[in-house]
Amino acid sequence: MVNFSLEGKVALVTGAAYGIGLAIAQAYAEAGAKVVFNCSRQETVDRGLKAYKELGIDAKGYVCDVTDEASVKDMIAKIEAEVGTIDILVNNAGIIKRIPMTEMSVEDFERVIDVDLVGPFIMSKAVLPGMIKKGAGKIINVCSMMSELGRETVSAYAAAKGGLKMLTRNIASEYGEYNIQCNGIGPGYIATEQTAPLREIQPDGSRHPFDQFIIAKTPAARWGTPDDLKGPALFLASEASDFVNGHVLYVDGGILAYIGKQPK
Repeated sequence: MVNFSLEGKVALVTGAAYGIGLAIAQAYAEAGAKVVFNCSRQETVDRGLKAYKELGIDAKGYVCDVTDEASVKDMIAKIEAEVGTIDILVNNAGIIKRIPMTEMSVEDFERVIDVDLVGPFIMSKAVLPGMIKKGAGKIINVCSMMSELGRETVSAYAAAKGGLKMLTRNIASEYGEYNIQCNGIGPGYIATEQTAPLREIQPDGSRHPFDQFIIAKTPAARWGTPDDLKGPALFLASEASDFVNGHVLYVDGGILAYIGKQPK
């Protein structure tokens, strides 16, 4: 029998106060895991704790900037003391700055790289010793279609997410012998509060131009939802994926497989 249970496991999902991170954490809680999460600000942690309480989930939240190694080490030590050794890490925290490359400052570029790539490195480095000692562990990096594709205004984000794909493969290569699996999950365009303005109906009743673009490029002909990521994320966190390592599972409605419709 395939085992998707996470009973007795401790799952840390970074940046999981809302959106994709919250949905993944909810799936883990429903599968039996103890859920912990972090955000960089107390007000965001409080927002997350309220959301988990409304879902009936007893989660613990921590204030921690994933780019601050000392802060990460302190948080991991607290989690191990208060909850237990981390069995599952989801590197979900991330940012994007949509700025044309020739107009983007080095500081903005570096900030995106720090959060989206250096952060997962720091987090993974911090949990790996406990996983090695335990002889098991799951690290799931939230990649992106920009791990494979380029698009205007997202040079830093695409560089970071492409690097995250390769960090995923390298962690799998380096620590697979300890029964640690590191995989990525690559969301397509997901309907969240951040993308809501791109889906607003226009004054003339038409779809937003970007909304039209996404629908036309997606074989499923719709945006994804955070719930669409629950099953794939649960698979990658459970014993069902014990021989899956260094893989990026794209949950994109088929965009990466599709060349697009022929113009009429």
